[in-house]
Amino acid sequence: MTRGGAHKKIEDPERKCIATGEGQPKYGLIRFVASPDGMVFPDVMEKLPGRGVWVSADKAALEKAVKNGLFARSLKTPVQVPDTLIAEVEKQIVRRVVDTISLARKSGHAVSGYEKVKDWLMKEEAEVLIQASDGSERGKSKLSTPYGGSFIGWLTAYELGAAFGRETVIHCALASGGLTRRVVHEAQRLKGLRITDGGEVNRRKGKDS
Repeated sequence: MTRGGAHKKIEDPERKCIATGEGQPKYGLIRFVASPDGMVFPDVMEKLPGRGVWVSADKAALEKAVKNGLFARSLKTPVQVPDTLIAEVEKQIVRRVVDTISLARKSGHAVSGYEKVKDWLMKEEAEVLIQASDGSERGKSKLSTPYGGSFIGWLTAYELGAAFGRETVIHCALASGGLTRRVVHEAQRLKGLRITDGGEVNRRKGKDS
C-alpha cells in the first residue's frame, strides 16, 4: 500500500464512472439510485433497490455529473438532483469511516492517543496511522506511517473522537485485519471529496462535519 492508498486487486469488481467514462474498482466509486418520485439518492452501502449508476468518489467528477445532467442520461429517466447531494455523499462516507473505526476499536484492532499509537508503531503492530486534519502539525510530525502501511489524514479531530467515544482524537492506529481494509477503502473515497488539487485538506470543523 502507498501513503493513504490501497492496492488494486484483480478480484475487485469494477464499474464505469458516468462522469469520466473510466472503469475502476467499486470501492473507488459511489452508487446512486433514483426514488420512485425521481429524486437521486447516494447509495453508499450499495443496498438500495433499482437501477444504479456509479460516479468516482471525486468532487470534480460529482460536480460534473450534476452540472451536465448525467444522472438523468444514465438512468434513462427524468430525475431531480438535490442541491445537497455532494454534501450528503460526504456525510454518509464519513459516517461509514467513523463507524468502522469504532468497530475496530471494540474488537481491539484500534487505539488512540499519542503514547498508545507510538507504542504500536514501535512494536510494528500498526498497519494504518490516522491523524486529525486539524491537529497540530508539530505533534503529528513526531509519528510516521508504518512501513508498507497506510496514512489517513483527512478526518477531523471531532470525527475521530466520535469513533472512540471522546470529544476529540488527534492520533489513532489500526492493526491489520478485515476492518482495517474497510477503513482504508472508505477513507480513500472520502479523500477524493476532501483533498484539493493542490493536495490540501478541505477542512471541516466542529460538529457540523
